Amino acid sequence: MDETITLNSQGGLKVPDQVEIPFIMGDGVGPDIWRAAAPVMEAAVVKAYQGGRAIRWLELPAGEKAHEQTGEWLPQETLEELRRHHVGLKGPLATPVGGGIRSLNVAIRHQLDLYACIRPVKYIPGVPSPVREPEKVDMIVFRENTEDVYAGIEWAAGSPEAEALIGHLNAEYQTDIREGSALGIKPMSAFGSQRLIRRAVQWALDQGRSSVTLVHKGNIMKYTEGAFKDWGYELAAKEFGDRTIPESQVQGEPPAGRVVIKDRIADAMFQQVLLRPAEYSVLALPNLNGDYLSDALAAQVGGLGLAPGGNFGDETAVFEATHGTAPKYAGKDMINPGSLILSGAFMLDYLGWNQAADLIRVAVEKTIAAKKVTYDLARQMEGAEKVSCSGFGEELVKRM
Repeated sequence: MDETITLNSQGGLKVPDQVEIPFIMGDGVGPDIWRAAAPVMEAAVVKAYQGGRAIRWLELPAGEKAHEQTGEWLPQETLEELRRHHVGLKGPLATPVGGGIRSLNVAIRHQLDLYACIRPVKYIPGVPSPVREPEKVDMIVFRENTEDVYAGIEWAAGSPEAEALIGHLNAEYQTDIREGSALGIKPMSAFGSQRLIRRAVQWALDQGRSSVTLVHKGNIMKYTEGAFKDWGYELAAKEFGDRTIPESQVQGEPPAGRVVIKDRIADAMFQQVLLRPAEYSVLALPNLNGDYLSDALAAQVGGLGLAPGGNFGDETAVFEATHGTAPKYAGKDMINPGSLILSGAFMLDYLGWNQAADLIRVAVEKTIAAKKVTYDLARQMEGAEKVSCSGFGEELVKRM
């Protein structure tokens, strides 16, 4: 009998052997990558546990398909089912044109308070890369998901709200904002920043990682991103003081068992991940910085087609393909399904089904080594055999 995941008294997952996992197929290439990815995850579970465990999928409506059927882009029932199941998987969702929801992906994160976007970035041997030593890239990005300019608090140029706020700021606070400007608000709180950083530090400790780097633009935005940095150091000292050490106190090699807490200015960090990637392990970033840098890191190891990711709250986690809907490839069985497949492996890790997750990752490595890849990689690899989206999934299953 299928069962849903529940939480234990400490907030950890209780995962039944026969588990129901909700999924959102997604728009554009979403159906293509789902048809390729689902059999891979199912096969990994069967292979790893010899029938002792299994996944049953529950499709939830969202995006264009949901709008056609119900008139809603993100039905409330979908959010409720994700809350009830505690874990979900989703493909890319199109952003509605016009008013209403700015981004369905952002809406899901906000509605479910999925405050941490976690993206592991690690090179897979044989994948084409624009850098000379991509194997040095092995980082986990923790991006704050609910605050910063992505909070969506903004007003159009010339709107009554923008004009009223400009008038108030200029009159009351002696600012000099030009008339006719558009305005956006950048809220960042100690609570929102520290729960993200707490998760990053705990991850580093649990996984035996060497450092956590706070990436910010605090030299310019002193009271928002500068505060993010300060709140990070404060939290590490207060809650993890016996297991962390600020970089400023490190003389030579850091003490054994201590995670080093660093900080870097965001623009300098883009250079650091290109020139000195081996010096960085776990990154904690505000929302906008995290968006930019996670995509830039993915480019170093083969692109978004092979980039896994998940959005985590305290009670719910939704794993997702990190790329867009790519509508010009929709229905052509061409797109690389690797992002969703590797996000599925990330999800299996989260369930505690690590053996199945490892089977997927090893199969991806073996298939790429055999040069049986989708068009995006085949055109960059000498001697590669181009396979379809579904064909790539089939090649993975063969190599488990």
